[in-house]
Amino acid sequence: MSVSNQLQDAGSQGPAPNRAEVVQRLLAHGFAALDEYETLALMLSRSSRSDPWTPAAALLGRFGCLPRVLGATLPELRQAVRNDVALDVCLFAEVMQRALEFRVRRRPLLGSCAAVHDYLRAALAGRSREQFRVLFLDKANQLIADELMGDGTVDHAPVYPREVMRRALELGASACILAHNHPTGAATPSSADIEVTRQVVAAGRALGVAVHDHLLVAGDAVVSFKGQGLM
Repeated sequence: MSVSNQLQDAGSQGPAPNRAEVVQRLLAHGFAALDEYETLALMLSRSSRSDPWTPAAALLGRFGCLPRVLGATLPELRQAVRNDVALDVCLFAEVMQRALEFRVRRRPLLGSCAAVHDYLRAALAGRSREQFRVLFLDKANQLIADELMGDGTVDHAPVYPREVMRRALELGASACILAHNHPTGAATPSSADIEVTRQVVAAGRALGVAVHDHLLVAGDAVVSFKGQGLM
């Protein structure tokens, strides 16, 4: 099969662009001038020097969009591309996450909504399964830890309020922010989401741990349960 056919089968991207022309356009107009396919291919140029376009098309064909590529796990990526390419994607995603995490550490999170939303989008928006995370905060509402408390399926992640509070006490946290994603893109909290929020809030109240908010990540949207009057 020709490279052109592979590209079309993998991601319906058509013939591979000319790398020099893409780089020239980038230098002249910035990253906004590149589409996801071109951006991903340039990112993979180190591990796929001879042909970064084929793995880029394969990844977009498998996961659909760049956020889902970056949100994929290493085993998921290895189903679509070689090990070295999969590692490059994971390393890039990790660097991006750590850079965003730097913006939410050592500062009060209640006054840093935009930074928190960006951080959670990067952590959760591209995931293929639901995850339930908790940002544990100290008395100054600064981040102590971001921990995965539930890893589930495409539409459910198990959460145990007592485990959330047990971990809060272990960390010496005074407050927390709950967060989970909807891989389906549905930006409306479910009745189960609302109920588990109520249970965590009640458990925290009994132990003196405040629950400031529950944030739902659905694609580019970040929905605040507190802002919606759901807690």
